[in-house]
Amino acid sequence: MKVIGIVGMPGSGKGEFSAVSAELGIPVVVMGDVIREEVKKEGLPPVDASMGIVARQLREQYGMAAIAHVCIPVIESQNSQVVLIDGIRGDAEVKEFAEHFSDFILIAIDSPLETRFDRLKVRGRSDDLKNISELNTRDERESSFGLREAMGLATMRVQNTGTLDEYRCTVRSTLEQIAGAS
Repeated sequence: MKVIGIVGMPGSGKGEFSAVSAELGIPVVVMGDVIREEVKKEGLPPVDASMGIVARQLREQYGMAAIAHVCIPVIESQNSQVVLIDGIRGDAEVKEFAEHFSDFILIAIDSPLETRFDRLKVRGRSDDLKNISELNTRDERESSFGLREAMGLATMRVQNTGTLDEYRCTVRSTLEQIAGAS
């Protein structure tokens, strides 16, 4: 099984990357959904602060690769030659996936802060942010999990600075190239 991980700062385009993957028939495992499910189980409101609390609790309890570890059985249960993991947040998660899956590829998505904030303003999720200082705070929280280090471990990089159509075309081409090599 070929496993493709994507990593990027909040609002960089991971969700759109996943949408293109699904359109191509590549199953997507969203790591953030694991945290959202835990927030729900704990009866917390589905907002960014709750996501941060639960993510930190899981990592404190089970280590920095806790969420990756929980996702591995979900990934293995997919009936596909290629699976995409959306939302890797740290280098420990990258190492966990790379150790577990012999054919693991990590793609970093790069996008400027202002562009990411503009996207988050219109996305409409309950855990989205209201101002750019909140995005800076979230970036720092995510970075404390090893996000910047994870991005540095990427074997490929995708720039998301143009239009949505340009980005989707780049993602489609990238995925077709990777999946075609399986």
